[in-house]
Amino acid sequence: MDVLEAIRQRRELTQFLDARVEPAVLRAVVEAGYWAPTGNHLISRELIVIQDRGILTRLTQTTPYMPWLAGAAAGIVVTGRPDVSKYWVQDGSIACAFMWLAAVDQGLGMAFGAVYHAQDAEESARRESYVREVLHLPDDRRVLAILGVGRPAAWPEGKPPHAKDRVIFVDRFGQPWKE
Repeated sequence: MDVLEAIRQRRELTQFLDARVEPAVLRAVVEAGYWAPTGNHLISRELIVIQDRGILTRLTQTTPYMPWLAGAAAGIVVTGRPDVSKYWVQDGSIACAFMWLAAVDQGLGMAFGAVYHAQDAEESARRESYVREVLHLPDDRRVLAILGVGRPAAWPEGKPPHAKDRVIFVDRFGQPWKE
């Protein structure tokens, strides 16, 4: 599958089959995050692969919006290192996107559970502290997100894209890009 096709097929899937994901397939997804670029080529993000059912179940309590994690075959916690790079959020986000596209390419479903909350420091601290405690993370790590990955129970229809003339401009804002 080419990259643009994976982008078009990508969906947020929160219902997974009770089926394992082969180690080589999961490794391919994680490798995509590993190979994702980082600002100044610094190790500003880390990936923690969770396959232990008990830990996945505990992590569902990170926010009220992650019950789907209990049904995932695996979770991938993406941490950040603000002490290493001011671009830790961007670096971790790019890694998440690469892994999501690799998951689609492998026929897997993925869900994104935001942990870091840029607009609510108190909520972010609560969520991150919880994950930090469950995974024994050092205090200097931030927790960007938890991805759930598994065999999809169903592949939902995609939402229609927004009109390109409202999103893509050329030379200056408001000047629509014509195909």
